[in-house]
Amino acid sequence: MRLDHVSYAVARESFVSTVQWIGSALGAGFVDGGVHPRFGTRNFILPLSGGTYVEVVTTLDHPAADRAPFGQAVARRAAEGGGWLGWVVSVDDIAPVEGRLGRTSAEGHRVRPDGFDLRWKQIGLLELLEDPQLPYFLQWLVPVEERPSADPRTSTTIHGVSIAGDAGSIAEFLGEPADHPLDQIDVTWVADEEPGLVSVEFATAHGPVTI
Repeated sequence: MRLDHVSYAVARESFVSTVQWIGSALGAGFVDGGVHPRFGTRNFILPLSGGTYVEVVTTLDHPAADRAPFGQAVARRAAEGGGWLGWVVSVDDIAPVEGRLGRTSAEGHRVRPDGFDLRWKQIGLLELLEDPQLPYFLQWLVPVEERPSADPRTSTTIHGVSIAGDAGSIAEFLGEPADHPLDQIDVTWVADEEPGLVSVEFATAHGPVTI
């Protein structure tokens, strides 16, 4: 399993300042990712070295934000004061995950400012809403060179993630061993009152940065 990106959710009034704060901490500026019309959200992204990226996402004033599971998850995290929404795992074929979860994936897309229609399939948001420690899954439907992580804007990489939750439950959900659920990313299990993604450790040119 490969970490595709980590997602940080905030309220609309905090969107721009959060993008600036995280970009400053990681030593590079975010780019406008565009609008997710089916989910009622929009994002800014920071492509990192190592094939991952950071997403800062907020809801739109649009009915889709209340209907779509992703919009609901973003709105709920923003209402809690904002913070890490979750971690996203990319797969080459989402069909086995659909079989394991017993339903089909949802198709998503957003049109980038340059006009390119970025498309993907995702599944697992319903589980994330019920249990924030769990990731959700994504299969890109565009060539590698068009994906958000394809053009890194910095040498910064994601070194590790800290997750409050049950390692066994996450391993079963992923179908991967609990002691190493992700390729090339360290996973640390921590105690916290609320389950979920607690922090992300980045390796930057100026040393480690934890957000």
